[in-house]
Amino acid sequence: MRRDIQPNERAYSTKEVAEEVGIATPTVRKYGQILERNGYVFLKDGDRRIFVQSDIGALIALRDTSKPLDDTAKDLVDQQKERLEESNEIEIAITDTYENLPYDPNQLKEFFTFLVNELAATREMNIQLKSDMSELKTKVSRLQQDHHVISSSIGNAAQKSSAKIEKLAEQQNIQYETLLQQEKQKSELLQKEIQKLRDEQTKEWNSQNDFNKRLEEAIQKPKGKWGGIFSVFRK
Repeated sequence: MRRDIQPNERAYSTKEVAEEVGIATPTVRKYGQILERNGYVFLKDGDRRIFVQSDIGALIALRDTSKPLDDTAKDLVDQQKERLEESNEIEIAITDTYENLPYDPNQLKEFFTFLVNELAATREMNIQLKSDMSELKTKVSRLQQDHHVISSSIGNAAQKSSAKIEKLAEQQNIQYETLLQQEKQKSELLQKEIQKLRDEQTKEWNSQNDFNKRLEEAIQKPKGKWGGIFSVFRK
């Protein structure tokens, strides 16, 4: 039996809960089945579940959990049991209080004043809790939006970086091909110059060999013909 439900507490239908929590109606039924499977108690009208604010909190916990749903459901069942035990203790305490109520009007007035103040403080606390929950829900929504924006920014930055890297690689390849072509042209010119030097050196060697041969022939002629030597230098 649900003793944690306050008098005149608002009840929600499955559709209203879906809108409140921000999930689909079939998901509300799915979460309800998971909770009941692990021992959670819902207020029911026949087979139809009737949800109160604490049940909405349980569904939100299932929606936002990063653990397996059954593990979170077991934690929520334990929390509900603690609330039910606290409700039983409060009921017993109130019963004992009524049995020991004073008969002095002044004491009764003081006692009821204390109760009114406690109820007012509890009501303010509930209002504050609702406000905090609403603020927390807003912050979570903003964080989710910020996460989406950051993820999109990172994705766009990665695409731009990839495009820049590809462009730089292409430029480097073009520059490398240009330098390679220039080096090839320089190498060809150098080879031509070397071949030209070799040809000139060969020509010079041939000319020198021809001169030496003619000189040797002139020296080997009879002594009376020294004029032949001089004719070698005249050529």
